Amino acid sequence: MRVFGIDCGTEVTGFGVVETCDTGREPRLACIAMGAIRLKKNKPLAERLEQVFSELTAEMIRWQPDAVAVEDVFYSVNAKSALKLGEVRGVALLAAANRGLKVAEYAPLSVKSSVVGYGLAKKEQVQFMVARLLELPELPQPPDAADALAIAICHIHCAQTLALQGVGQ
Repeated sequence: MRVFGIDCGTEVTGFGVVETCDTGREPRLACIAMGAIRLKKNKPLAERLEQVFSELTAEMIRWQPDAVAVEDVFYSVNAKSALKLGEVRGVALLAAANRGLKVAEYAPLSVKSSVVGYGLAKKEQVQFMVARLLELPELPQPPDAADALAIAICHIHCAQTLALQGVGQ
């Protein structure tokens, strides 16, 4: 299974591709790709959203994932920030749907619990555990890419659990 994780942001949208590798004695996870889409603040919103759409679409075409995993909306004190984040998230969902990919959404607490074991973990803890789980030589950068990898890992863990339970077969 190859999963394309997306961490939506209004300034930086991270992405990461994680694949399950069952060729050895023990199944493991492998990082196939990671990166970040940096949005220019001086551009109009419509142009920034088009940039997210076109770059995510290009990466999905490049890496041919089986599924896309996106962090669910979290509630923010600042309604304007939450609205802008929702717009970026909507564009990410559209890019996946446009490619005909299944999309899974996970709450931030679920992602952190799946990767770190603690739903209120800090960004540095997520980066550290992502590096450990994917056997990376250093912490994934930027943190947005690490979060995207964590979202992909969360989806793989959930899919494996459901498969073991015989759900969805």
